[in-house]
Amino acid sequence: MKFKFICCEVFTREACIAIARSPHIVDPEFTPKGAHEKPDYLRNLIQEKIDAADKAADYDYILLGFGLCGNATAGLKARSIPLVIPRAHDCCTIFLGSRSKFIEHFGNNLSAEWSSAGYMERGDSYIRDTDTGKLLGLDREFEDLVEQYGEENAIYIWETLHPDFNSNELIYINTPETSHLGYIDKFRQMAESEGKSLRIIEGDMRLINNMVMGEWNEDEYLIVPPGKEIKPVYDMEKVVDV
Repeated sequence: MKFKFICCEVFTREACIAIARSPHIVDPEFTPKGAHEKPDYLRNLIQEKIDAADKAADYDYILLGFGLCGNATAGLKARSIPLVIPRAHDCCTIFLGSRSKFIEHFGNNLSAEWSSAGYMERGDSYIRDTDTGKLLGLDREFEDLVEQYGEENAIYIWETLHPDFNSNELIYINTPETSHLGYIDKFRQMAESEGKSLRIIEGDMRLINNMVMGEWNEDEYLIVPPGKEIKPVYDMEKVVDV
């Protein structure tokens, strides 16, 4: 098969490694890391690239190397070629290789600050926080919750969404295939200069690998048929639907 792979540039190294191993023909195209800061802009940018690939009429599938990313991928439309996207809230899940690992390491701190090789070498900022908390309502004011649910329920929801966590800790996701680059030491120095501790979590390329291998199990990937669009599901399991 032949795939178009539209992907955030923070996955450049991982994507290229995976493509080299794939039995399929894969044409990658990367979007700037900074585009994540403007979800509407990123959505339009990705849709333009989808439409351009669709007009080429030369691909069996268009792969999207993104999560929901602050709702940037919500509303993306498949034209005549189906889309494939991982069921992930943001790129953190993709770096970790599964939603279960994301929940394990970030479930009690959905706004944790973290980095990776791709974040260290792309753009001006080297730290990323997850978009999941915002998508699940973590950024809502307490007064908004009271108005919608009543004070007693609002207190429970607020405490559930805001558990105690170590705000003096930075996390580095170390993917074995990129560990030789030495970014852990640089990140450790940055953490120490800010008076913060460092926690290292091992990354896993399996979601990217399986994507370019054409191995899309329903639990981890959404296939968007022609004429349909990506719709967000604000939970920790399904994440996206059509």
